[in-house]
Amino acid sequence: MDKLIITNNSLVYEKFNKDIETLYLDKSSLYQLLECVRDLVYMGHSLYTHPLSGSIKPNETPYKSVVISKSKGVLMLESVAIIEKSMDSALRFMKNYPTPPWTENILKDFRIVDLSLIENAVSRMGNI
Repeated sequence: MDKLIITNNSLVYEKFNKDIETLYLDKSSLYQLLECVRDLVYMGHSLYTHPLSGSIKPNETPYKSVVISKSKGVLMLESVAIIEKSMDSALRFMKNYPTPPWTENILKDFRIVDLSLIENAVSRMGNI
């Protein structure tokens, strides 16, 4: 399988780390995670999922999981454009509308939503 999951969500890490290589960025912000994804894209990894998938705005949730290619190839300009636009959008939202100090119950809900999104994406990918 040519998949690598980058996540700051403990539920995603616990679910997938045994079957799919998973880079767990514990305590990283959503924006820091996007920076990591960007750096990997510039090294030749391709995006398999959109960095801002789902209907939750980047300033609302601290959790994000992104699937990229495990192997490096040529620089994919489409992946570069998507990650750069995603980072711009996330930064704009975060500057204008800071993330509220959510309760632990709400944070748990955000972790579950992120897990559900990535489970669905991975199941649709099959054995890429």
